[in-house]
Amino acid sequence: MEFEEEPCRMRDEDPEEQTDEDGKDVGQKQARKNGAKKPFTCSDCGKSYSRKPDLNRHMRFHTGERLFTCTPCGKVFTEKGKLDVHMRVHTGERPFTCTQCGQSYIHKPDLKRHMRVHTGEKPYTCTQCGKSFIDTQTLKSHMKAHTGEKPFTCTQCGKSFVSQSFLKDHLLSHTGVKSFRCDQCDKTFATATNCRRHLKVHAGVKPHFCSFCEKTFAHLQKLKEHERIHTGLKPYACLDCGKSYTTSSGLKTHQMIHTGEKPYMCSHCEKCFAVLSSLKSHERVHTGEKPFQCSSCGKYFAYHPGLHAHIKKKRCPKLPK
Repeated sequence: MEFEEEPCRMRDEDPEEQTDEDGKDVGQKQARKNGAKKPFTCSDCGKSYSRKPDLNRHMRFHTGERLFTCTPCGKVFTEKGKLDVHMRVHTGERPFTCTQCGQSYIHKPDLKRHMRVHTGEKPYTCTQCGKSFIDTQTLKSHMKAHTGEKPFTCTQCGKSFVSQSFLKDHLLSHTGVKSFRCDQCDKTFATATNCRRHLKVHAGVKPHFCSFCEKTFAHLQKLKEHERIHTGLKPYACLDCGKSYTTSSGLKTHQMIHTGEKPYMCSHCEKCFAVLSSLKSHERVHTGEKPFQCSSCGKYFAYHPGLHAHIKKKRCPKLPK
């Protein structure tokens, strides 16, 4: 794809400069592929290039010159190709679509990374434990599990994280704002990551297989938690009484017994609960909601045990006695 010469281009820059769909210079990539010499050298840092336009573009990092400005947000770029890619943030364009599940991406490398979810390819391996990952960033975060390094700390609660992105997502939990909405079921999430993870439920993508019973899961964490049923592993222990749990959320709920904490309050009678599911169950007393339906006779129940007894104890008139 060729770009017309911009009026603000540097005088000696090639007006026929080409970039691929992700804003990367095609000529430079081809020159590297062909093993071409690099006669154009930066006088500031010594880095060499095979084409003079590539050197000119590199020099902008030393001079601070930025030529292409995004009109909607004011962000500036040294290359028109990168500006074109950035504009997809504003236009909503996602030209790279997965042929298996339909998920779309702004950048081609993101689609390539996503495809590994379907193929099972994990090209990046931890040298300490042999575990493999789909990208280098995930591997880098994993390596901190061996070192115990958690350099990013929440200033509000003191919890630490292995990466800045995990801390950023965590901080949203303090605001209580859930600005990311699923376009298929209207469920809302505090982070875009959690919303994308939820979308796998609708897409039916379950790439993680249990090695014991072949049950599949959309999320790796859910697989790990499930496999503890088979292994009996309970890595989360209460420091007060020593009781252990398979998940951190299970431990957190248990610890409220010791602290007396009940953060979930009924909006009808102000009764408080330690667990959100207990609050939701209680509120049906006020609302009269009956979300559990018998598939045989159509009768509704407020609580799952009621439906279970209706079916298992053969109280349903349409079930054979």
